Amino acid sequence: MTPRGTVFEETMLGRVRLVPEDRDRPLRLDLQARADRVLLPHRTTRARLTGRVRIAGRADDAEAVGELEISPLARRRIRYLITFTLEGRRLTLDGWKSVSPRHPLTSMTVLPYTLYEDGERVGEGTLRFPLATGLLPFLTSFRFPRATVPAAERDMASRWDGKPGRTEVWYTTLTDQATGSGVWLHHEMVAPTDGSSAYAHGWVAVFPKDGPVEHTRFGPVPWEAAPQGFVAEGIRALPGRLTGSAEPFSWALTEEPEGPSLHTFPGWSWRRPWLPASQMLPAARARYSGTVRYGTNELRLDGAPGATARIYGHGNARRWAWLHADLGGGDILEVIAAISMRRGLDRLPPLVFLRLHRNGRTWPRRVERSAVGWAGFGRFRADIRLPEWRVEGRAGRRRVRVTVNQPPQRTLALGYTDPDGSAAVCRNSETADAVIRLERWWGRWRPEAAWRLSGTAHAEVGER
Repeated sequence: MTPRGTVFEETMLGRVRLVPEDRDRPLRLDLQARADRVLLPHRTTRARLTGRVRIAGRADDAEAVGELEISPLARRRIRYLITFTLEGRRLTLDGWKSVSPRHPLTSMTVLPYTLYEDGERVGEGTLRFPLATGLLPFLTSFRFPRATVPAAERDMASRWDGKPGRTEVWYTTLTDQATGSGVWLHHEMVAPTDGSSAYAHGWVAVFPKDGPVEHTRFGPVPWEAAPQGFVAEGIRALPGRLTGSAEPFSWALTEEPEGPSLHTFPGWSWRRPWLPASQMLPAARARYSGTVRYGTNELRLDGAPGATARIYGHGNARRWAWLHADLGGGDILEVIAAISMRRGLDRLPPLVFLRLHRNGRTWPRRVERSAVGWAGFGRFRADIRLPEWRVEGRAGRRRVRVTVNQPPQRTLALGYTDPDGSAAVCRNSETADAVIRLERWWGRWRPEAAWRLSGTAHAEVGER
């Protein structure tokens, strides 16, 4: 039987004092909460929030989003995290109702909160649930539809099951067509092999077309599982939205996927983590809008092409190469070539996983084909080195040749730490160059398609 979820609406009224004002302003929240299971008071239920935030004379945002944690008995709180816009600024309302059996009515209807901008307090106030006018609409708004989790939310949800020795990554790469700049957002959870507490960390980087690469790291901070994706100290990678602040960077982006998800590795490897690692793209093609600020610079994005991908596994490879190429017209190429750290597999040449999505179809038809060929014969080959690396191979009546160039001045070197404490270094460029040639056999090899990307390919080479 398909499980049911919970949907309800809630209105709260109150006041807010914004910094540096010396008076309170009326504030109103009109929210809809949507949970993927039936709300029961004895357990903790997390829900997605959408709605409208109004601050008299200052804000009226009808596209506010957030999260709601409902735990009246287990944690004795009902916590609200709501992000909204005030005069072009992105603010977060953080507050909770502290449920008390001594004062059940007051504790369930009064919400003290604080407003934050980039981690700094910018206001505070109190909201109240209006019993006289709000109780009946609140109760009659409850619905229990059969739960349907959108594919993007399912693919963005954390895969970690609490076991040590795991790492999980959410990363987004994009190209600003107006300036030629590339952007890389990396969010990662690491559960150390020694059983110590899992932690979250990551980085953000901007690759200007002309000028040095700029980046900053965030974390490590204790890992707190989120129902929809990555959340750590105000930094979020959630379906449709990427926000955060890590000095001197801040960013607020919306994501609009333009196609289905794509598994670079076999689909079963994502559902059952038997391989050293698996990678897939919840948003293999997407458009990004919003702002990325760093220092005195600002990127204003309007429909910038890019993608969001996921990795889940035991750690990084011994050596690897990665490419994401938007070929235009809805076509994309995703390539991973890697030498595993596992005994036995580490003696093999790089295993290549290549997925070319073209004209609505993905080639090779079977994802394993490029990595293992037929009984080991005919697998794709990779020559991993810098500044230029190559992949080539044949499947069926087609063959492909990929050449990637990562100019040193447009490449950023960053270190990784695996769950076992070992280190690796990646060299990433979000403004790489690539040449892709696709040929088809018609008695002889004939050109079928070719693409040349100058400064718009996203690529990386990593090593121990």
